[in-house]
Amino acid sequence: MIRTRLQHLLSIVCALILSGCAAVWTAGEVPFVPTPMEVVDRMLELAEVKKGDVVYDMGSGDGRIIVRAAKKYGVRGVGIEIDPDLVRRSRELAWREKVDHLVEFREQDALTVDVSAATVVTLYMLPEFNAKLRPILWKQLRPGSRVVSHDFPIEGWTPIRVERMRGELLHDHRIYLWRVGGE
Repeated sequence: MIRTRLQHLLSIVCALILSGCAAVWTAGEVPFVPTPMEVVDRMLELAEVKKGDVVYDMGSGDGRIIVRAAKKYGVRGVGIEIDPDLVRRSRELAWREKVDHLVEFREQDALTVDVSAATVVTLYMLPEFNAKLRPILWKQLRPGSRVVSHDFPIEGWTPIRVERMRGELLHDHRIYLWRVGGE
């Protein structure tokens, strides 16, 4: 299991390097690797985001998922990011895209966030982080809330759907979907 995770992570790093992308190491010593926009769109589609939803993105990076959800679906969103520079960039993106009235970005450790207002939670975090976040999501999210993760599963939860998307070079993307109360 550990070997598979390491191989998967190595394939991501190799694909990023070969495609000219680079991981940005953030203040919390977690790599910021932007989710490609086609994957962002598919994550939001799989989660069936609709008017009235509140989307939380844990480890929101540059804010692209929250901004896209607000712009495309008109929903409120909250990005949680520990790196102050990425929070600043996210707020600037929201302002440029004219959705700053719908979204907020908090400089906060994702493991300390109250997610009870969320109807959709998005993730692109390593499996170890997802495992730490799992009990928080289970305890705080209402039945029917959706959790969607790019590339990494949540150990102990069985997804209701897994999709594979072709990626650049060595890396294909996986999108996992869970419905709280439906694992």
